[in-house]
Amino acid sequence: MTVDHAPPDISATSGAATLATPVGPALEPVVPSAARGSRLRSVPRWLRRTVGPLTLLVLWQVLSATGVLSPDTLASPGTVARAGADLIGDGTLPSAMAISLQRVAVGLLIGGAAGITLALLSGLSRLGEDLIDATVQMLRTVPWVGLIPLFIIWLGIGEAPKVALIALGVAFHLYLNVYAGIRGVDAQLVEAGQALGLGRWGLVRHVVLPGALPGAMTGLRYSLATAWLALVFGESINADAGIGFLMNQAREFFRTDVIVVCLVVYAFLGLLADAVVRTLERLLLQWRPTFTGQ
Repeated sequence: MTVDHAPPDISATSGAATLATPVGPALEPVVPSAARGSRLRSVPRWLRRTVGPLTLLVLWQVLSATGVLSPDTLASPGTVARAGADLIGDGTLPSAMAISLQRVAVGLLIGGAAGITLALLSGLSRLGEDLIDATVQMLRTVPWVGLIPLFIIWLGIGEAPKVALIALGVAFHLYLNVYAGIRGVDAQLVEAGQALGLGRWGLVRHVVLPGALPGAMTGLRYSLATAWLALVFGESINADAGIGFLMNQAREFFRTDVIVVCLVVYAFLGLLADAVVRTLERLLLQWRPTFTGQ
């Protein structure tokens, strides 16, 4: 005798199982920390870089408008803008900028050639290091600004002492960075070049100089900053033209607006020179991967 077994009620069983399943807490998607600042990074970088200067400008205007900053202490941004427009309109500021740029260019050329030449002689040869490095290290500890009286005695009061002051500051920075770049080249790269059959000048051209190029670019940036600093000192003494001459005239007549215009011009020229060096770094150092921030 056969007994028919009825199939189990699947729907009832699954329903009971569904009802018996505990309901857990709702899960939230995990957001990476890098994505949390994506909104800020979506803003153009040039716009983010203007936040600081614009904030400073607004604060300056508010302090001037409320009387916290008196015109004798510091002119308002509007007054400075009008003074700059007047100096540009009558050709005074463009002429002064041209003279100052010429002084920086000549001093940078002379100082750069001297600094790089000495660094190559000292960095590529032990004999050159013995003859040159100690003397340069001794001279660079002397405050070059303190040499202004001697430059005036030796070179007179014309353009020569101003150019010499710029060249001196440029030469030391380029020497130190190019020399450090040469001596910082990986010795294994030199050994690899020798194994490939490169001679002395082949190693210098294909291994040492490319390896020292990042240090040279760093030295160039420092040299440009020093060149503008030396220009300020040089044009403040016995100058009859240039941006520093305008600042001295404005100081005598308590024209803080003209002084601020000259300072803004110095800052603008410095940023322009730094942008040129950054462009050179991107062109010449494409082979070197670097960290650019997150």
